[in-house]
Amino acid sequence: MPLTHGWNAGDVEDVRRDMVRFALLQLRDEAMAEDAVQEALLAAMTAERSFAGRAALKTWIFGILKHKIADLLRQQRRTVSVAPHDEDESLDDAFDALFKANAHWSPESRPRDWGDPEGSLQQSQFWRIFDICLTGLPENTARVFMMREFLELGTKEICASQGLSSSHCHVILYRARMALRLCLENRWFDGERQ
Repeated sequence: MPLTHGWNAGDVEDVRRDMVRFALLQLRDEAMAEDAVQEALLAAMTAERSFAGRAALKTWIFGILKHKIADLLRQQRRTVSVAPHDEDESLDDAFDALFKANAHWSPESRPRDWGDPEGSLQQSQFWRIFDICLTGLPENTARVFMMREFLELGTKEICASQGLSSSHCHVILYRARMALRLCLENRWFDGERQ
């Protein structure tokens, strides 16, 4: 039984390209990213019989890659000196306008009703839009967000590997979530209702 489970060569190359892009964002080293992808693909082929089909094949393979990257980041944090982050401060003004002085949402800026978010998550088009929104984030912001939300690393691990204070890490995560929320509202949820 081939690993592609009915995928054509273009599908396999698209998944591999997405994997390399994700690994490169996290590892910031082309050779390490390529190695992580190759190891993940090899592990997927080796463990192919354990693929039960409860998730999409792409999700399963990315899960393997996620663990490879998390292991590499844990090893890397002991040896790599990280340059300070130069975050996009222009996001601050946009976010400050969303809240009243008491830190509550201003009425016109409250998050809109997203309808059926669980149904939206199942749609592949949603993930394409999410990827566009994620790509629009500053590189360091996207990296920290993916470390937390996709690689499921703890704040201490992220701070150690990226040379961040805990408060700076939380600011970056807040900015990422707000930017993604705004982007998804504009590109996906508003369009879905129309």
